[in-house]
Amino acid sequence: MLAVDDIIVFPFKSLLMVFREIYNAAVQEMKQEGDRIRLELGQLYLSLEAGNIDEATFDERERVLLDRLDELEAQQAESEGDEEDTSGAEEQEQEDYEDEDDGPNVYLLTSEQET
Repeated sequence: MLAVDDIIVFPFKSLLMVFREIYNAAVQEMKQEGDRIRLELGQLYLSLEAGNIDEATFDERERVLLDRLDELEAQQAESEGDEEDTSGAEEQEQEDYEDEDDGPNVYLLTSEQET
């Protein structure tokens, strides 16, 4: 019976595994984009200090890069929150399963005698 269950559930487990890989690839891409933006900001600061760009150009480019970086960090925080929500639901499900009544509970009461 266990083998039949595995055969029936296999397509769903495989699909879940594919979705997890896609999610992990998207998270990795977001991290790489954040690193790229930070590098670009560093280069922008160096260009300003070297005198290659003026203050107005610097401010405009910096604002665009910082806005994009804020968006990425918000998306990452949101995705981490979603991940915590799903793991919390799984933990709650496990706790509910553990709390199910398996039958009568027997408690032994002992009386302490004074010596």
